[in-house]
Amino acid sequence: AKLGEDKGFAELWVPEDYFFTGGISGATAALGATSKVPVGLGIVSAMVRHPAALAMELSTMSRMFPERVWPGIGLGVPFWLRQMGLYPKSQLTAMRECLTGLRSLHANENLTREGDYFSFDAVQLTHPPSEEIPLYMGVLGPKMLELSGEIADGTVVSVLAAPEYVRWLRERVAAGAAKAGRDASTHRVSTFALFAADSDSAAAKAAVRPATSFYLSAMPKSALTDVYGVGDELWEMAQGGQDQIDREMPDQWLEDLVVAGEPDECAAKFRRLLDAGSDSVVLFPAQPEAFDETVEFAAREVLPRV
Repeated sequence: AKLGEDKGFAELWVPEDYFFTGGISGATAALGATSKVPVGLGIVSAMVRHPAALAMELSTMSRMFPERVWPGIGLGVPFWLRQMGLYPKSQLTAMRECLTGLRSLHANENLTREGDYFSFDAVQLTHPPSEEIPLYMGVLGPKMLELSGEIADGTVVSVLAAPEYVRWLRERVAAGAAKAGRDASTHRVSTFALFAADSDSAAAKAAVRPATSFYLSAMPKSALTDVYGVGDELWEMAQGGQDQIDREMPDQWLEDLVVAGEPDECAAKFRRLLDAGSDSVVLFPAQPEAFDETVEFAAREVLPRV
């Protein structure tokens, strides 16, 4: 986190993929190691923590690090939620109840509400945030994106988003914002991108391929791939698992779904995502063991070209 801030990156996002590392503890550590960069949670699941507990955590973080906490909230990967017995029958209802509960508690309301998934009986934060915390939603499908436009301040876009998807997302968010009488132009979009850069373009794309096939196998049928136009093809590949996807996915997918290549290629891919409607592109290093080298190379060779 400190290296990224020192190298001039504008924001940092910390994931919470189950069961790897905790997002709230990781984000708090990153905030403590830095002085000005905002730190986003990208994402925590609405289902894993009750909104009252999540509101308390976010308020505590915000009071310690004002104007630097950007929570992204979504459902999470269905497989992981099912492992915990937490996958909701109505995803829209669960997300609405979570986000509106957070809003009310952060506004220092004494909240009593009976919901389908989350209920509150005279819950009020003893230490509410001293500022309005921007709430992002990390969602994929059309109805969820409309909900994000309606009730959230921003959207976190998953890895493997092509520019076509970002443009489509902006349309769905705008429809939701219009329904609520909100200004869609203020809705912020941060797009995650699997990233590998090298002076050797082929080496960079080879480095990002395993991470690409892993995430494609975890999300074999989604709006990401349907909008891109490969949903059915990917579904067939996914029947053989990650190994089959890794062997059979076309090279063009690595051109369109990730940011990988030599510096000029990467800069051009950044620009396409920004032109499509992203407010920021968040680098997700494909090789965690080479994190420092990736950050330094990107800062030195790629960012000046964007």
